[in-house]
Amino acid sequence: MPDQDTICGVSTPAGEGGIGIIRISGERAVEIASSVFRTRSGRALSEASSHTLHYGHVVSPDGKETIDEALASVMRAPATYTREDVVEINCHGGMQPLARTLALVIGRGARQAEPGEFTKRAFLNGRVDLSQAEAVMDVIRSRTELAHKAANEQLLGGLSREIRDLRERLLSLAASVEAAVDFPEEEIELASGEHLRDSLSVVLQSIDAMLASVAAGRILREGFGTAIVGSPNVGKSSLLNALLRSDRAIVTDIPGTTRDVLEEYLHIEGVPVRILDTAGIRHSSDVVEQEGVRRTLAAVREADVVLLVLDGSRNMNDEDRRVLKEAGEKPAIAVINKADLPRALEGVARPETQVTVSCKSGQGLAELRKAIASVALSRTRSLREHGWAINQRHQTALEQARESLQKVLESAAAGLSPEFIALDLRAALDSLGLVIGATYTEDILNRIFDDFCIGK
Repeated sequence: MPDQDTICGVSTPAGEGGIGIIRISGERAVEIASSVFRTRSGRALSEASSHTLHYGHVVSPDGKETIDEALASVMRAPATYTREDVVEINCHGGMQPLARTLALVIGRGARQAEPGEFTKRAFLNGRVDLSQAEAVMDVIRSRTELAHKAANEQLLGGLSREIRDLRERLLSLAASVEAAVDFPEEEIELASGEHLRDSLSVVLQSIDAMLASVAAGRILREGFGTAIVGSPNVGKSSLLNALLRSDRAIVTDIPGTTRDVLEEYLHIEGVPVRILDTAGIRHSSDVVEQEGVRRTLAAVREADVVLLVLDGSRNMNDEDRRVLKEAGEKPAIAVINKADLPRALEGVARPETQVTVSCKSGQGLAELRKAIASVALSRTRSLREHGWAINQRHQTALEQARESLQKVLESAAAGLSPEFIALDLRAALDSLGLVIGATYTEDILNRIFDDFCIGK
């Protein structure tokens, strides 16, 4: 990355709004902003003190045309988001004011920022570590209060502190082992097998606790996968509409109306629930309906919980029994629908959790939400121990660290040379370093920051 470039980008969402912000960062940020922004006082932005706000106008290069009325904030390094000089021009939030102002800034020598490049510079300049940088987008994308709290705890360094503590423990062990290897004439005493096991046991327990938050992290970031499944005409789409309190899915009396998987989000007790309305499971010669059933079965496999919808006004048929079979051992809730009609359905042996509802009257929907929340909250229990949850990248690094530490214990138990112990301790340190960016590659940075929005 050409670190000396001055970069710019629109940091507010696309579309119309009251305010739109253009962020400029780099060595020439103040100079470039001063060349396109004229303060009301006539004083150049280049003369402004740090962390001051100025009223004025964005003007054309020849000064003859006023592009927009705006405010400019000047923030000088190092007390800025990127630890570089930063200027933010607050324009009116329309496409034209922002596009024309951005073009002026680029025309004066700034470069359009890549996705996540401002945060990438914050990492490279040491203001945040890699796990904190990742948390920035988790904060932006958080759908519920619980997700926001978890992301904010990681942004504030909750995960970073724990990883650094583990690395300090391993560094002490590695230093003693490597000293004994490098200076055999000093007769430095190696850590005994028992001491080594006790020290690594603490580290391994912490790693296992962090790995236990993988499911919680996925749920907070992607939503708690809830698949609504059943045979045709049992009220799956009606249930989706009732839970969402909107007419999202088409509802008719014709079997096979739903041909594809519909996906929507709702919030239940702070947990983002990704709810999927699926095609009815039945045998059909219709090629399109067959594809719908295939997608339904895929949704069942990927879901965290399955809502098995049954028609309470009739007994189970072969299609209903197939639905129960396809759910297998997946966590499931039986939803006995059509409670507004006379009950004809006989006792259902499984699943154990059963809720009777009427999508028409709303009966039982509150109870169903509580049942879904109960399953979802049990999967996010690890957040009670610490406020954050790891992501897939962290999981891979932590599993590599755990594997290396297990090799250390095996080498020590087998009485192998200390060089093997030192090598695996270093590998564990490097793996833990990947989480916070103490060790990283350009490929890792690209994978992380390419997922960011431009302007952040």
